[in-house]
Amino acid sequence: MNIVLIGYRCSGKTEVGQILADKLGMDFVDTDTLIEEYAGCSIETLITGSGWRHFREIEKKLIKVISAKSKQVIATGGGAVMDADNLKSLKRKAWIVWLNGKPEVLAQRMVKDQARGKARPSLTGTDAIREIAGVLADRRSYYERAGNFKIDTSTLSIREAADLIVRNLPDKARG
Repeated sequence: MNIVLIGYRCSGKTEVGQILADKLGMDFVDTDTLIEEYAGCSIETLITGSGWRHFREIEKKLIKVISAKSKQVIATGGGAVMDADNLKSLKRKAWIVWLNGKPEVLAQRMVKDQARGKARPSLTGTDAIREIAGVLADRRSYYERAGNFKIDTSTLSIREAADLIVRNLPDKARG
């Protein structure tokens, strides 16, 4: 069984996932990191050079491979569950947690990431809060269908979010 974290950019998937994996004695996998390793460049460079379609093709290939394994905490890219094949692969043996957040909080986290050198390519070309609100509205139904459990990370620390997930884990998902 795997625990899969879904949600928009900067909702805490990577950081919460690392803590969860440590707490539960599971492996941690971040699909964005795998994509960068596979492509040999940053996601921003990959998308700028080859486009979103190529990025999504790589993402689908890697999700299929990692979903076949067990005892992992998997942090997915924000749009991964919009692809039916990805969702089917992930759901095969996983408990899926939707990490949600308020657009203004997610935007603040993005600014902090950019200050640390982690650029995130724009999805719409609009300002951050407008983009986040719009994309979240577009993806809400995908996240709702995919998730077994939902938490709002807007006011939680990374550790508090991980602890909340652990407290609500079904027995079958406990490594």
